Amino acid sequence: MSLVASIRAEAASLLGGGKGKILAPVAVGWGLLVGSRMVYPVVLPNLREMFGLSLSTAGLLVTVLWLGSAVGQLPSGVLTDRYTERRMMVTSTLTVAAALSLVVVAPTALLLYGATALVGIGMSLYPIARITILTETYPDRLGSALGVTMATGDLGQTVFPPLAGVLTAILAWQFGFGVLIPSLLVVALALWVALPDTSTNDTDGTELSVERLRYIVSELWSPALVFMTVVLFLFIFIWQTFSAFYPTYLAEEKGLSETVASALFGLFFGFGVLVKPLAGSAYDRIGMRRSPVIVLVGPVVGLVLLPFADGVPALVGITALVSTMLGTGAITQSYLSELFADDMRGTGLGAVRTTAATLGASGPVLFGVVADRGYFDEGYLALAGIMVVIVLLTLRMPES
Repeated sequence: MSLVASIRAEAASLLGGGKGKILAPVAVGWGLLVGSRMVYPVVLPNLREMFGLSLSTAGLLVTVLWLGSAVGQLPSGVLTDRYTERRMMVTSTLTVAAALSLVVVAPTALLLYGATALVGIGMSLYPIARITILTETYPDRLGSALGVTMATGDLGQTVFPPLAGVLTAILAWQFGFGVLIPSLLVVALALWVALPDTSTNDTDGTELSVERLRYIVSELWSPALVFMTVVLFLFIFIWQTFSAFYPTYLAEEKGLSETVASALFGLFFGFGVLVKPLAGSAYDRIGMRRSPVIVLVGPVVGLVLLPFADGVPALVGITALVSTMLGTGAITQSYLSELFADDMRGTGLGAVRTTAATLGASGPVLFGVVADRGYFDEGYLALAGIMVVIVLLTLRMPES
């Protein structure tokens, strides 16, 4: 089968049978949410100047954002199992729209931190519902569906950070966030109209009884899940840390303008638009263990070379190498989703992701402390070392 025919067949399997009307708004919503999150690193220098933040306290702001997006995933998973994906995703987009409105008008650093925490909490309501509805819709193409959705997320992260950089340079940093608010409201309406209403009065098997808690704990304590939680924590630690400071690093250590730095940051996610569908498709075809290693070797090389690279062409190449790690999400999330039974998939995913993401949220503030002491380059070399550990662990990862 030719490449064109293969792509057409894959598209038909994803969009046919009315599945496209579910995939499209879910993917667009995810693109807006993660695009909103990645505006923070671009405007971080402006926030530092306006609110008097050091690199450490700026890192703490990003940690607050990631921590908020982590802690809500367990309760959102429980609520998704009991109610509907539609309600959770609509609530998520509306909450983030309201929270970004508060960020834009925040007069003090304290209110900025509080509004940022609310942005994170709103975002935490979306991921589990996104995964469970795609698992139900695409039982045989989950990796591909998640890959497309996450690629749309990277499209949002490709477009909105450079757009925020331009708006910040021309107008003010508040416009970088403000442009997202009406789009989130429109997507909330689209999700409500397009997604099926699966609500039911039958809550058997989803109420938090003692028996159900014992069942959930026994399922979560399996070796495969414990192993995956450790791997996911290490990956999230690297991913959140790298993304939090990359534009700042390019501007302050490599001498790039903020506009060029934000464009390179957007390009990082632009490469991810291509990587994630390929990674998801690779998972569907060759499974766990082999597919993660393929996408993690490039970031190891890129992170090692980053401190020694100078000039835009070299940094574009480094950015392309590091960007392949974005494919890991489509693989790990597909694998995790298939480990859980239908009656606890949301709760299980929420527990694993909350644990891993909460621990991983410590990365930006720790990196900020290191950078404040003049060890920006050494921090990225340390991230490369952690990535090597992930590669070695994935070679021993059990198949689903």
